[in-house]
Amino acid sequence: MGQRVLVVDDDPTVSDVVRRYLEREGFTVELAGDGQQALDAYGADRPDLVVLDLMLPGIDGLEVCRRLREQDRALPVIMLTALGEESDRVLGLEIGADDYITKPFSPRELVLRVQSVLRRSGAAPATVAESLQDGDLRVDAARRTATLRGRELALTVREFDLLVFLMRNPGRVLRRTELLQQVWGWTFGDQSTVTVHMRRLREKVEDDPAQPRRILTVWGVGYRYEYA
Repeated sequence: MGQRVLVVDDDPTVSDVVRRYLEREGFTVELAGDGQQALDAYGADRPDLVVLDLMLPGIDGLEVCRRLREQDRALPVIMLTALGEESDRVLGLEIGADDYITKPFSPRELVLRVQSVLRRSGAAPATVAESLQDGDLRVDAARRTATLRGRELALTVREFDLLVFLMRNPGRVLRRTELLQQVWGWTFGDQSTVTVHMRRLREKVEDDPAQPRRILTVWGVGYRYEYA
């Protein structure tokens, strides 16, 4: 049986197309037509990834994402959004979605996004053990765990990948376009995705996110990681 993907969309045509493309690539797919069905499906048979439309009847996609994150901070979530829903998309990323794709979309692109997120989520474990340490911040790349002062950090898939990439490249000015390509695997995309994830990451690894000492902004360019 392939990895399990829960597709949540109230448009049966979209759901059916996505299901067929994912099943063609070997995934096992379950469909849900509204927010409550999505939460019930997650509770009954926890999937490896959720494809989640934001505009749902009843419990909307943002609330579903929030509740899923409360139960499993490592569960990969890809949001489906309409082209004009930028504010909702940013809010979804802040809640903890790992990726997004805008409607109308190519089903093949969605499949590639699913494969990319699952690959980075630990479905393909690291073959080389690697530990990164910055003072009281410690990262085990192989086990995909990060601790700060001995307490494990609740990082999403993308937040963890972003932290590892930053720590592997200390002192370098990293443009948002480079981060999109190296961490998200995108050759193009909305750079606000990087901004939102960087803000969330600072809230978890910085003593004072408003005056960061690790993740520094290089105005007009990108970011730089500095070891203590």
